[in-house]
Amino acid sequence: MLLDRDCIYMLAAGFLLDLIIGDPEGIFHIVRLSGGEISVLEKLLYRKGRPSREFLRGLILVVICLLSATALSFFLLYFISKLSRIAGVIFGALLSWQCLAIKCLKVSSMKVYDALKREDGLSGAEAELSQSGVELANARRELSMIVGRDTDRLDRAGIIRAAVESVAESSSDGIIAPLFYLFLFGPVGGVIYKTVNTMDSMLGYRNERYEYFGKAAARLDDILNFIPSRLTALFMITAAFIHTSFSGRGALKVWLRDRNLLKSPNAGQTEAAASGALSLRLAGPAYYKGVLSDKPFIGAEFERESVPGDIKRINNLMYLTSFLAFFTGLFFSIPTICN
Repeated sequence: MLLDRDCIYMLAAGFLLDLIIGDPEGIFHIVRLSGGEISVLEKLLYRKGRPSREFLRGLILVVICLLSATALSFFLLYFISKLSRIAGVIFGALLSWQCLAIKCLKVSSMKVYDALKREDGLSGAEAELSQSGVELANARRELSMIVGRDTDRLDRAGIIRAAVESVAESSSDGIIAPLFYLFLFGPVGGVIYKTVNTMDSMLGYRNERYEYFGKAAARLDDILNFIPSRLTALFMITAAFIHTSFSGRGALKVWLRDRNLLKSPNAGQTEAAASGALSLRLAGPAYYKGVLSDKPFIGAEFERESVPGDIKRINNLMYLTSFLAFFTGLFFSIPTICN
């Protein structure tokens, strides 16, 4: 590990803050700052033209965002630490906290669960009202906050599967990948990763506007997530073997067989592990901005109907996966802590 003892303290404190509080509202936030910068640069740099020129402009955006994020986080952390070691640890903990999304991911997905359970609780005249899809519409609206697909076309089972897929995939890019770079390079590494991930979430679409302009951001995100996504799947499989409510053998089997079925080099890793762990079919055809993406099914042999409880189960698996990853990182940091 490349960290000193203070960086380990920063990371551990940030992890605990994220578990207890979740996404910090109303304070300086590095991700929101990056998002604003990306939006401004996109307006300045985007021009429709030849693919090579669009790609070059997108690459310039990536370089500027990376340089500014690295410089800002490094120098702020450096100078605050010079003024006061304790202040530096606190600031580094805040940066680490902002790179993680454990509680936020649970809270967002459980809003979908709550809407579906409210629909289940309707009866009599209320049940007739539910035919109009009031609570189902609420579930689709909450789901749209955490997925990129068109939610208005999804039925109840599709809503549940999409929520499960979102938690499974975000277990990597929202938790384990930031932890990976935090443990390797400290808060600055976490900020760099989150900047790339934010660029991908804003620009990494295969449509007329972003096919070439967002390609550099998308490819860099694929590269940075290559190792973490596979580590996440392995931690998830381990968690499924530990917790008796999951199928460890199923998680391992489906991961080995289906992890490379999707076009994304990374998304299929965690979705395959989660599919086997929950014995639930995932992926399959989905609409994105009105265009059908004919994705294959992961865990196609699982024919049971998805239920709202699957959202709670994937969150339990996500938490256990996160703890395994965190304590594994701490274990490899023991020599640093003891020095």
